Amino acid sequence: MPTLLLVRHGRSTANTAGLLAGWTPGVALDERGLAQAAALPGRLAGLPVHEIVTSPLQRCRETIRPLLDARPELTAHTEERIGECHYGDWSGRKLAELKDEPLMEVVQAHPSAAAFPGGESMRAMQTRAAEAVREWNARVERDHGADAVYLMCSHGDIIKSLVADALGLHLDLFQRISVEPCSITAIRYTRLRPFLVRLGDTGDLASLAPRAEPPSDQATVGGGAGAP
Repeated sequence: MPTLLLVRHGRSTANTAGLLAGWTPGVALDERGLAQAAALPGRLAGLPVHEIVTSPLQRCRETIRPLLDARPELTAHTEERIGECHYGDWSGRKLAELKDEPLMEVVQAHPSAAAFPGGESMRAMQTRAAEAVREWNARVERDHGADAVYLMCSHGDIIKSLVADALGLHLDLFQRISVEPCSITAIRYTRLRPFLVRLGDTGDLASLAPRAEPPSDQATVGGGAGAP
């Protein structure tokens, strides 16, 4: 079965503003995010990508634009099911304000029980994304063969939930996974099991350097802004 490259969108204006964007319209890549997107074709230059699938949200479409320009033979397929989690009433709010909400503790420690007011549950988010991947695996294998490589551009929580699914981890453990903006996670699917072959690869190790402020013990809902 195919190898899936999961690309998180580049850093967005909501990331740097500390906002939980969700499906809020008009959230674009910031200057660094645009530079990350521009570097993507070079990072993928040695890989024969057969299909590109994207979340419908602007920040994902902007992330893959340079790749599409570099590979004019490819077109982007929009897939609603790999769009960001529907955070409902939390969408557009500051993460600093949300940290004191009682639900945030559930999101952190027991996400399989978390459902956002006016939005969806994290279980539903994972289920729709995993179903989309399985359907695209079958489609890509049918059209391009069992060794084909394809790319999905999506969002932090979606990618983390797909990694958990591939590893057979309970959703309650997915907050232990971290993916940087414009990072690449690769999962090779086989008849019996998936193999996680890259996780959150940004092409450098700058994000591992000590930071001025100690890292929080809380997972950033939505994925965070990445290294400074």
